[in-house]
Amino acid sequence: MIDLYTQEGENLPSIPWNVYPRPQLKRNSFFCLNGQWDFSFGSPTYDRKITVPFVPESLLSGINEIKKDGEELFYKREFSLPSDFNVGRVLLHFGAVDQIASVYLNGTFVCHNTGGYNHFFCDVTEHLRDGANELSVIVKDELDLRYPYGKQSKKRGGMWYTVCSGIWQTVWLESVPETYIKNIDMAVDLEKAQITCCGVSDGTVLFEGNEIPLVDGKCELFPKNPVAWTPETPMLYYFTVKSGLDTVESYFALRTLSVENFDGIPRMCLNGKPYFFNGVLDQGYFSDGIFTPATEKGYENDILLMKEAGFNMLRKHIKVEPEQFYYDCDRLGMVVFQDAVNNGEYSFFRDTALPTAFGPIRLNDKLLNTNPIGREYFERGLKNMVLDLKNHPCICLWTIFNEGWGQFCSDRQYDLLRALDDTRFIDTASGWFKPSKTDVESRHVYFRKIRLRKSKKPLYLSEYGGYVFSVAGHRFNPDNEYGYKKFSSAEALEDALCHLFNTEIAPLIEKGLCAAVYTQLSDVEDETNGLVTYDRRVKKFTSRLKEACDKLKIPN
Repeated sequence: MIDLYTQEGENLPSIPWNVYPRPQLKRNSFFCLNGQWDFSFGSPTYDRKITVPFVPESLLSGINEIKKDGEELFYKREFSLPSDFNVGRVLLHFGAVDQIASVYLNGTFVCHNTGGYNHFFCDVTEHLRDGANELSVIVKDELDLRYPYGKQSKKRGGMWYTVCSGIWQTVWLESVPETYIKNIDMAVDLEKAQITCCGVSDGTVLFEGNEIPLVDGKCELFPKNPVAWTPETPMLYYFTVKSGLDTVESYFALRTLSVENFDGIPRMCLNGKPYFFNGVLDQGYFSDGIFTPATEKGYENDILLMKEAGFNMLRKHIKVEPEQFYYDCDRLGMVVFQDAVNNGEYSFFRDTALPTAFGPIRLNDKLLNTNPIGREYFERGLKNMVLDLKNHPCICLWTIFNEGWGQFCSDRQYDLLRALDDTRFIDTASGWFKPSKTDVESRHVYFRKIRLRKSKKPLYLSEYGGYVFSVAGHRFNPDNEYGYKKFSSAEALEDALCHLFNTEIAPLIEKGLCAAVYTQLSDVEDETNGLVTYDRRVKKFTSRLKEACDKLKIPN
C-alpha cells in the first residue's frame, strides 16, 4: 500500500473540524473538543497521541494501526471552559463513535451508547469542575455482525474496506438554559413551512424581517416569494427562534415529492413535476481519514465535482455522514438518496451470485437475519438515522436494505419507516430480493446490457456501471484493483461512459426510468471504478461527461 494525503490533509489545522456540527439547530454556544487526545490500545496507559475526529486506522489520526481483536480503545483529554460558558446546563455531544462507547467525566460515568453512526449526548452539568476537567472514553468495536457495520471488513479487499473504530465525528460541548429548544420539526410544501419547536411552548420566530409568535411551540412561515428547492435552484430560507433565554438558528426549503402517472408511466416527481434523478454511488471513504475527510471542505469538494460531471444526486451508500455533508448538499443543490447501514451476515452465493445470474427474486425474508439483537439494533439505527436527518431537504429517498445484506421482514421495516417519515420515497430492497411494500422498482445491473421491464411502480436503476481506469501513482494498492470493466485510459473510460448514457440510459428514460445510480464517485481502496481517484487529486472525466449527463432528462 502507499500513503496518500488529500491537499487538505497536508495542512491539517490544530483543531480539525472546528465548525458547528448541527447546522439546523445552531447556537452561539460551541466548545470544540477535537484535536489531540491521549490514546492507547488495550489498557488505559495513554502512551500515544491521537487526533480526533479521525479513526486510529487512518493516517490523519496519527496512529495508522488496526487494533487487535478484543482490544478496547482508550481516549482521554483535559479541557477548561471559559468562565462565562455555562448559562444553565452543559451538554456533551458526540457526532458518532464506532461502535460501543462509555463516557466518563472527572472519573464519573456519564453516558453509554451503542451504534457507530448516530449522534448522542448527555447532560454533564453536575460533573463539571472549575478549571481543568478530564474527559475519557472507552470504546469497544469487534465488528460484531449484530450491529450495523456497512462496508467494513476484517479482511478488506474488493468491495470490502478497512475497519474503522472509535471516535470519527466531532466531540463538542454547548451550554443551554434550564428550559431550551431541544429540537425543531419541520413540515413543508411549496408555499410554507410548519415549524414545531420541541421543549418550549412560547417565543418568537424571526423570519424575513417579521416576528411570528410561537403558539404551543408551533408556527407557520410563508416566504414572500416562494422558490421551490431543486438541484438547479437550491433555495434555503433561514430563520431564528427565540424562546426565553434560548436562541437558535435554522433553515428550511420548500420541496415536495410524489409519484404520479404521465401517459400511463409512473414517475418520481420533484415539486409536482417529473424529474430524472441522475446519480452516483457515494461510499463516503477518504484516503487519509477513511471515514472522515481531512476537513469539512472534503464533502463540498465531492459535491461540486459531481455537479461538474453533470450529476444531480448522490446515493449515500450504507453510511450515515456528519450533518455537514447534508447541509452542503442542501445549500449546493445535490439530492441525496440515503441508505440505512446494514448488519447481519453477507453470503456471496445468496446475496451476489444467485441474483446476478437469475435476476431479482421474490424471497420470504421473515426467516433471514433472525438474531433478535441484530434485528433490534438495525431498527434502532434506521430510526436514529431518520430522526437525525429528516429535516434536510436534499434527502429525497431512503434505502432500507441493499442486495439482501441483513435483510429481514422488509414489509415491517417499510411500515416502521413510513410511520417516521411519510414525505419521501422508500426503496425497501435495493437490487435483488423483491419486497411487497416499496415505492420503487429497484434494480442493479452489472456485466450485461441494461434492460428493465415496465412496472406499476417507478423504475429505479439503483446501481450500474463500475467501469475501471486505474491512475498510476494514485492507487491505494498498486498490486490489485477491482471493478467490472477495465479501460486503459481516461479517454477510453469517458468514451464508454458517454456511450453507456446515450445508448442505454437515455432510451430507458423514455420508457419509464426515473432514477439511476452510476458506480461510483471515487476509487475506494482496491476499487478503482471511481470518477475521481481515492485521493481526489485526479479527475477521470472532462466536460464531455457533463454534456452526456445533461441529455438525461424526462421527455416533455
